[in-house]
Amino acid sequence: MSEPTGPGRVLHEPMTAVYPEFAGKTAVVTGAARGMGARFAAALAARGVNVVGADISEEQMQATAAELNEELSTLDKPGQVVAARIDVTKPDEHEAVAQAALTQFGRIDFWINNAGIFPFALAEEITPEQINATLSVNVEGVLYGAQAAARHMEPGSAIVNMSSVSAIRVRRGRGAYCTSKAAVAHLTESLAVELGDKGIRVNSIAPGYIDTEMTRWVKEDPQALQHALDVVPLHRLGSPEEVVGPMLFLLSDSARYVTGHSIAVDGGSRHV
Repeated sequence: MSEPTGPGRVLHEPMTAVYPEFAGKTAVVTGAARGMGARFAAALAARGVNVVGADISEEQMQATAAELNEELSTLDKPGQVVAARIDVTKPDEHEAVAQAALTQFGRIDFWINNAGIFPFALAEEITPEQINATLSVNVEGVLYGAQAAARHMEPGSAIVNMSSVSAIRVRRGRGAYCTSKAAVAHLTESLAVELGDKGIRVNSIAPGYIDTEMTRWVKEDPQALQHALDVVPLHRLGSPEEVVGPMLFLLSDSARYVTGHSIAVDGGSRHV
């Protein structure tokens, strides 16, 4: 495969890894109505995983599930995507989604804590409402999801959390977000230590500049785009597919002795 040329070019080709051991398993993906969550759900279902996609917008989640199932219908033995509503700040709603997965599919093998928010405010302007909302969604949402998953998972199951390179790299105007993602990274390590007693692996993914709706502002601002291309050693933005690949790996048997880690998907930007 040839490398893209020109500033801002992105590799959107799908990953070809199959992971046959996924067939017949069940995953819960939060924040799955759009963006990375929808990509995660599609990639898992394409490999035979039944997916409960959960989002705060039930209507949008139902539309996404219908769209994905139609796309998947052309594949050989795909999994099914079903929709559920969740407010990740509420522990009982995580449990309700877990029960929905068990009722529909009889098991929970994978849980991806993907839901999150991306607020902007300079440090002196962060309000109590903003920091509370950010920590509640981005951190408590991960904790409550892991708790619900662990109650129903068997040994060999896996949880993947969404952290960010912002966990270790300070970005102006993103104090609340960076703080929340640093907490997710450390919480992942704590969960891995404790849930290891049950044979459950817990890892996180730390994306950098990925071409999604959340980072559209980078492509729309020539100065921000040039900065991104300058600080990324590969000198391009990443694609959602390039986050999907590590997600699949972390859930797979290929990573059965990998837990408590955060995999950076950032084109090397954390090193410069």
